[in-house]
Amino acid sequence: MGLSERERAGCRALLELLETDELMALTDTITNRLVLPQSRQEAIHAILVYSQSVEELLKRRKVYREIIFKYLAKEGVVVPPSSEKHQLVHRAKQYWSGQLTDRVAEIEDINPNKQSYEQRQKQQEENDWHRLGREFCQWFFELLNSQHPLGRQSKEQWGPQHFWEDVKLKFCYNTLEKNMEEYVGAELVSLRLLSLVKEEYLLLNPNLGAGGLKCVISPHGLVVVAVAGTVHRGNICLGIFEQIFGLIRCPVSENTWKIKLVNLKIVGENALEPGTQVQKPSIKYESNELRELYDGKELSLIEPQFLSNVRTELGE
Repeated sequence: MGLSERERAGCRALLELLETDELMALTDTITNRLVLPQSRQEAIHAILVYSQSVEELLKRRKVYREIIFKYLAKEGVVVPPSSEKHQLVHRAKQYWSGQLTDRVAEIEDINPNKQSYEQRQKQQEENDWHRLGREFCQWFFELLNSQHPLGRQSKEQWGPQHFWEDVKLKFCYNTLEKNMEEYVGAELVSLRLLSLVKEEYLLLNPNLGAGGLKCVISPHGLVVVAVAGTVHRGNICLGIFEQIFGLIRCPVSENTWKIKLVNLKIVGENALEPGTQVQKPSIKYESNELRELYDGKELSLIEPQFLSNVRTELGE
C-alpha cells in the first residue's frame, strides 16, 4: 500500500526527531536487518520505503509517544498533553490527509470551558488514581529498599500481609539467556521480592515523574499501576526495571489496598536497546494494553527485539 507523498514528507520530518541510534534500531526492525544504512538519511529512506502504512510505522514501539507529540507541536497541531499514543497517531493521520482545516479550534477538549461535566469528572477520577499509584509506589519502594542490609530501616514491617493470598509474581531478568520465574502465594512472592534487596543487594529507584508512572482502573475495581525506574547496587547503576502491580482494595480495612499481581522485568545496562534513556526510564505500555490485564491477558514481559542483543550478565 505504501505512503502518500504528504505522509512520506510528514513521516520524514517526524523521524528526523529521533536520535541516530534509535533510527538505526528502527531500520533493523522494519527491514529485519536486511538493510544496513550508512547514514541517517539512508535509514529514514529505508524506513519509509519498507513501511506499509502510516499506522504501521507510527505504532512501532520505537516511535515513542513523545516524538509524535513533539512533531505535532512543531506543526502547530495542538493536542492535549495527556493524549495517548493511539490518539496522537490518529491526529497525525488527520493532519496529513488534510482533514484538519482549523487545527487549533478542532480540539475542543483542550479548552476547560468547553469540557462537559462528564469529561471533567473523568479527568478528576484519572488524577485520583494517578495520585493513588504515586502514593503506593512511594510506600512500596521505600519499604522494600529499607530491607537492604545497609538501608534505613522502616518502622513498618515487610511481609505477606501486604499481598492477597493468591497473589502471582512473574519476574523476568536477563543474564546470558532470558530468564523467567513465577511464584504464587503471599509468602513466596513476599520472600522473592525481599531477596532481591536483602540477598542480592539491589535497590530499585522508581521514576515517578512524567512518563515513568501510569495508572488505570477496571470497572470491577482492580487498579493497575505501571512504573519504570533504575536498578542499583552500591554506587553502580546496573540497568532499568519495569514493574506492574494489580491492586485490590481490602474490604475490611478502610483505605487499604493489597497487591493481587506483580510483573517485574529487569534489564541490565549492557543489554539495553540503543537509544534507551537510563536516567529517566518510562512506561511504553498504552492504557488499553494495561487494561488487558482485566481480562486475564498477559502482557509481554520479554520483548524479543528489546532483549535480542543480551550479551552480559546483570551485575557483572
